[in-house]
Amino acid sequence: MNSADHQQPQGGGLPYAFSAYLIWGFLPVYFKLLKHVPAIDILAFRIVWSVPVVFIILYFRGQWVEFTAAISNPKARRAMMLSAVLIAINWLVYVWAITTERVLATSIGYYLNPLVNVLLGRLFLGERLTKLQGWAVAIAALAVAILLSGSLETVWISLTLAFSFGTYGLVRKTAPTGSVPGLAVELCLLGPIALAVCIWSVMQAGGFRDLGTEALLAAGGAITVIPLLLFATAARKMSYTALGFVQYLAPTIVFLLGAFVYNEPLDATKLACFALIWTAIALFSLDALRRMRSAG
Repeated sequence: MNSADHQQPQGGGLPYAFSAYLIWGFLPVYFKLLKHVPAIDILAFRIVWSVPVVFIILYFRGQWVEFTAAISNPKARRAMMLSAVLIAINWLVYVWAITTERVLATSIGYYLNPLVNVLLGRLFLGERLTKLQGWAVAIAALAVAILLSGSLETVWISLTLAFSFGTYGLVRKTAPTGSVPGLAVELCLLGPIALAVCIWSVMQAGGFRDLGTEALLAAGGAITVIPLLLFATAARKMSYTALGFVQYLAPTIVFLLGAFVYNEPLDATKLACFALIWTAIALFSLDALRRMRSAG
């Protein structure tokens, strides 16, 4: 792994973290502008346009060696193929949900994600849950059960987003490749299929779409890669525990957009689910704060 990814956490990472999660939080606004484009097409163009952006960033970060080492290593390549499939599923479900008026379901998914991470760590990495973490996971499970009882048509979206991204993180944790080089490998593996979909999309549309739509699709590359770079920078400059508190900014923005900008119905079932998830997050955050203080 590049030495930059091994630096000890230090101060100054908060602006980068806030910037990353603000971009992720307002992604629904971007995807809503493309709701007239099929989700699979948006995903394909997002992948294709991300490739040149990530290559430029690799060049300026001096991480070509790490990228070439990872993509030429069969073991690392297999791990990256799995993570590429997981992130593609995550992106596709997210884009489809946003463009089909299911913004609140995506918010629930990303609120659940850190709790799913703790659960996956317990199941696959042998990490022990603290008492508060155990309660947080149990309360989140109750929230999902309530959602199952009253919102079957959207609960799969929330669970797919939470578990696909959680499993993606698990795979990436066990694959010794830096964040940006790893993304570059994933994009290269997905690239040929994505390019074929793009070509098919253009042929089906009888040519390129209007200039505004094509510009928005092209912007997907920067919108995908830049927040990840900001996040990677923040992770090097601040403790991961502190970074964990900022991660709730994105699903909170998405929740506010869904409920008050896009006027999605917030029925009793969803409201009860959100209340329980927020309680679980409060316990999870309290536990993280205690551990951060004891470590200090």
